[in-house]
Amino acid sequence: MVPGPERPGRNDERETGNASAGRLARLGMALADWSQRWFPDAFVFALGALVIVFVAGLFMGTAMRDLVQYFGEGFWSLIPFTMQMAIIIVGGYVVATSPPIHGLIRWLARIPRTPRGAVAFVAFFSMATSLISWGLSLIFSGILVREIVKTVRGIDYRAIGAAGYLGTGSVWALGLSSSAALVMATPSSIPSALLRISGVIPLSQTIYTWQSISTAAILMISCVIVAYLSAPANSSKTAESFGITDELELQKLEERRTPAEWLEYTPVLSVVVGVIGLAYLAQVLAKRGPLAALDLNTYNLLFLMVGLLLHWRPRSFMRAVNDAVPATAGVLIQFPFYGGIFGIITMSPISGQLAHFFVTFSSTGTYPILISIYSGILGMFVPSGGSKWIIEAPYVLQAAKDLHVNLGWVVQIYNTSEALPNLVNPFWMLPLLGILKVRARDLIGYGLLYFLANSVLVLFFMWFFARTFPYAPPVIP
Repeated sequence: MVPGPERPGRNDERETGNASAGRLARLGMALADWSQRWFPDAFVFALGALVIVFVAGLFMGTAMRDLVQYFGEGFWSLIPFTMQMAIIIVGGYVVATSPPIHGLIRWLARIPRTPRGAVAFVAFFSMATSLISWGLSLIFSGILVREIVKTVRGIDYRAIGAAGYLGTGSVWALGLSSSAALVMATPSSIPSALLRISGVIPLSQTIYTWQSISTAAILMISCVIVAYLSAPANSSKTAESFGITDELELQKLEERRTPAEWLEYTPVLSVVVGVIGLAYLAQVLAKRGPLAALDLNTYNLLFLMVGLLLHWRPRSFMRAVNDAVPATAGVLIQFPFYGGIFGIITMSPISGQLAHFFVTFSSTGTYPILISIYSGILGMFVPSGGSKWIIEAPYVLQAAKDLHVNLGWVVQIYNTSEALPNLVNPFWMLPLLGILKVRARDLIGYGLLYFLANSVLVLFFMWFFARTFPYAPPVIP
C-alpha cells in the first residue's frame, strides 16, 4: 500500500504516540526481565507451595507422618479433573484449527483497517471466544493475530499479541469453560471433603446470574477501550521486526498412499460417531434442561464431537490432536502436586484455621474484597483456575458459610479475581506464544497495563454485586 500525503503535524503526532507507547513497552519489558531473572518455572512454584503447606501443617501441630500420608492420599485425587482440563485444551485447539473455523478467522482478519482498530478487534474476539472456551480462545486469537498482521501495516506486535491473550486474563472464568463453576456443578468432580461443605452449586447460581453476565460485559468494554487507547497508531515494533515474515499455514493432509489409509481419509466414520455424540448430548439437554446439562464431561464431549465433524476426516482430526498435546504438559505434571496440596490442607487443621482467619478478619460486607485480593495473589503461585479452586474452596466456602455470604457468588468472586494474574503469569500463554513465535516477556508489558485497569473494576464490582445476593444454606447430599 502506498502511503498518502502527510498532513501538517501528523509526523509529530506519530512520534508522540510512539514515544508514549515506547515508555509503556520499556516499563513492561523491564518488569518482564526482572520476573524472568527472579521467578522460576511455574512447576517450581507448585513445589514451593507444597513445601510451604507442609511446613504450615507442622507448625499447627500435625505430625510429619500424618502430613506425608495426607500428601500421598491427595496426590492422585485430581486425576479425573486433570484429564478434563487437558481435554479442554485439546478440544479448543481441534476446533480452532479445523478448516471451517480457520476460514472464518481469515475472513475476520480482513475487517480491521488501522493498527489501533486491529488491536481492539483482537481484544474483543479474544474475550468473546474465551467465554465459549479458554482453550479455543488461545488458538483462535493467535491465528487471528497472524492473519491480521499480514494485511494491516504498522501494528505493534506486542500490543496485538497481548490483546490476543486478554480472554484468558479477564473473562474466561465467567464463561462456559469456567473450571470452578463447572467443578461445583459436576458432582463427580467435587472431592468428597469439599462436597460435605458446599454441596453441588448449579450454574444457575454462578455463571448464569445477571451479576456475572454484567461483570463480564463491563470487563470486556473496559479492555477493548484500553486496547485501543494503549496501542500506538503506528509502530516500528511490527511482526517483521520480530522475524515474522512467513505466513501461518496449517498443515495439509498428504496424499493417500496405501489402501489401508482409506478409512483415515473418508468422512463416514467421523460423521457417524459425531452424530452419535451430539445425539447423546441432545438427550442430556432434554433430560436435565439447558441450565443443568452443562458440566465438564458434557462440555468436553461437545467440543470433541464438533471438532471431529469440522475436521471431517479422522486423519485431520488426529493430526490436530497430536499438535495440541504438547500444550497440555504443564497441566498433566502439575495437577497431581496440587492434589497433594489439597490433601494436606483438607485433612489437616490448615483448612479450619484458614476459614477461622477469614471469619475473624472480615465481615459479610468485606469478605468479597478480601477473597478477591487473596485469590489474585495466590494465582501468581498456582496459575490454574481449576486446581487452585480445589485447594482454596474448602476454607473459602466454609468461611462464606460462617459469614452468610452467597456461595454461588463466592465462586464467581474467585473466578473473576483469579484470572487477573494470568495477565502477568506466562503459564497459560504457551499455546499462544507458539503460534505468535514470541516470548512471554514481549507480551507481559501490555498485560500489566490491563492488570492495573481490571484490578480496580474487579474489586469494586465483586463487592457491589455481593450486596445483591441473599444467603441460601447449601444442600448437602
